Amino acid sequence: PEEQREALRKIITTLAMKNEEIQSFIYSLKQMLLNVEANSAKVQEDLEAEFQSLFSVLEELKDGMLMKIKQDRASRTYELQNQLAACTRALESSEELLETANQTLQAMDSEDFPQAAKQIKDGVTMAPAFRLSLKAKVSDNMSHLMVDFAQERQMLQALKFLPVPSAPVIDLAESLVADNCVTLVWRMPDEDSKIDHYVLEYRRTNFEGPPRLKEDQPWMVIEGIRQTEYTLTGLKFDMKYMNFRVKACNKAVAGEFSEPVTLETPAFMFRLDASTSHQNLRVDDLSVEWDAMGGKVQDIKAREKDGKGRTASPINSPARGTPSPKRMPSGRGGRDRFTAESYTVLGDTLIDGGEHYWEVRYEPDSKAFGVGVAYRSLGRFEQLGKTAASWCLHVNNWLQVSFMAKHANKVKVLDAPVPDCLGVHCDFHQGLLSFYNARTKQVLHTFKTRFTQPLLPAFTVWCGSFQVTTGLQVPSSVRCLQKRGSATSSSNTSLT
Repeated sequence: PEEQREALRKIITTLAMKNEEIQSFIYSLKQMLLNVEANSAKVQEDLEAEFQSLFSVLEELKDGMLMKIKQDRASRTYELQNQLAACTRALESSEELLETANQTLQAMDSEDFPQAAKQIKDGVTMAPAFRLSLKAKVSDNMSHLMVDFAQERQMLQALKFLPVPSAPVIDLAESLVADNCVTLVWRMPDEDSKIDHYVLEYRRTNFEGPPRLKEDQPWMVIEGIRQTEYTLTGLKFDMKYMNFRVKACNKAVAGEFSEPVTLETPAFMFRLDASTSHQNLRVDDLSVEWDAMGGKVQDIKAREKDGKGRTASPINSPARGTPSPKRMPSGRGGRDRFTAESYTVLGDTLIDGGEHYWEVRYEPDSKAFGVGVAYRSLGRFEQLGKTAASWCLHVNNWLQVSFMAKHANKVKVLDAPVPDCLGVHCDFHQGLLSFYNARTKQVLHTFKTRFTQPLLPAFTVWCGSFQVTTGLQVPSSVRCLQKRGSATSSSNTSLT
C-alpha cells in the first residue's frame, strides 16, 4: 500500500540522516584523536622546555654559588698562608736570638759580655716576634656560605599545570566616563601571580541594563593589557550606553569573561536636517558643501517634471511646501526650506534642557560661515544672527576678514584669531551659549540670555564647506571655565 511505502521512505530518510550524523561524528572523533596526539606532543615539548629552562637557572645558580665558595676559600687561604709565613719567619728569628742569648749567658766571665748583652737586648727589642699579631686575620668558619633550600623545594614540589584564571570583577565605583573617554577598573577575586595579560571587549548599545545576547554592534577587542585598568580615548558617543567585559589570560589559557557591565555615555547626538536646508547646500549626514548649481538643478528638474517651463523663484520653488503663515515649523521635515540669502541648515534634534556640546570644522577658504543656535521658528528668509530667534558666531572672508558675534541684527567684533574648529556649549537652563576654540578651549564669546523656546543647532555657509562632530560630552575644561565664571560673558543687548 502507498501509506506503507511513504512510511518506509520516512524511515529510510531518517536512517540516512542518522548515518550522516554518525559519519560526521566519526570524522570528528578521528580528528580529535589526531589533535590529541598533536597537542599532547606540543605540551610535552613545552614542558620539557620549561624544565630545561628551570634546570638551566639552577645550574647557573649552582655555578655562581660554587664560584663564590671557591673565591672565599682562596681569599682566606691566601691571608692565612701569608700570616703563617710571617709567623714562621718570626719564630726562626726568635729561636736564633734565644740561642745567642744562652751562649752569651754561659760565657759571663768573658770581657765581651756587656757588649754582647747590649746587642741581645737591642735584638729582642727589634725582633719580629714582638711586632707580630697572634690573632688570625680571617676566620675558618664558612657557615655564611651554607644554604637551606627547604622552602624552595616546597615551591618546586608545588609546581603544577597552569590553572584557568578566575573571572575578573569590574569595579564600577572606580570606573569613569568623562571627556569622551572611559576608564575601566577591575580586580581579580583571588591573587594570581600567573596572569600574563587581560583582554577587554566593549560595544555600543542603546539598551540599559545587562547586555543582551543579540546586538547589532559587534564587540571591539583590546588585547595585551598588563594592568588592571584601561582607558579608552577619543570615543564618539553616538549611542546611549556601552557594554564592557574583561577576561584574564595566562600563558596557556584564557579564563571566563567577567560579568558584563553597562555604562551610560551621555552625549549630544544630532544630524543635519537636509529636508529643510537651503537648496544650494549639499548635505551629507554631518557634512555640508556649498553648491552654486543646487537651486538651478532642482528648478530644471521641476520644469521637466511639470512641463510648464516657468522660471522657479523662491515663491514657486518646487522645494517649498504649501504656504501657510500659521504653520509652526518643527525641528525636522515639518518646515519650509531656507531660501534666498539664508544659506542655512539646522540640526534635527531639539535642545530643551541640560547642557550640550558639539564642534564644527569649516573650510578656511569659505567666503562666509556661521554657527550657533536658533529657535525652530526661525523664518525661511531669515539669516542667522539677524533676528531675535538666533545667536551665532560669524566668519566673513569676503572682501575683508571679519569675526563677530551676532544676535538680533546686532554685532560684536571679536578680537581673537579665527580658529578652524569651533566648539559650541549650550546650557539651556542657565541661558548660556558659549563658543570656544575647539583645540585650546579658549573662550571666544558667551551669550547670556533666557531661552524661551526649544533650540536647534544652526549653521550657515556660503561658497565653502564644513563638517560637524557630534556624540561629544561637555569637556571638563569647559565645565571648569563655566564654574569659575572665567568665560567672557556678554549680554545680548551689548552687541553693537
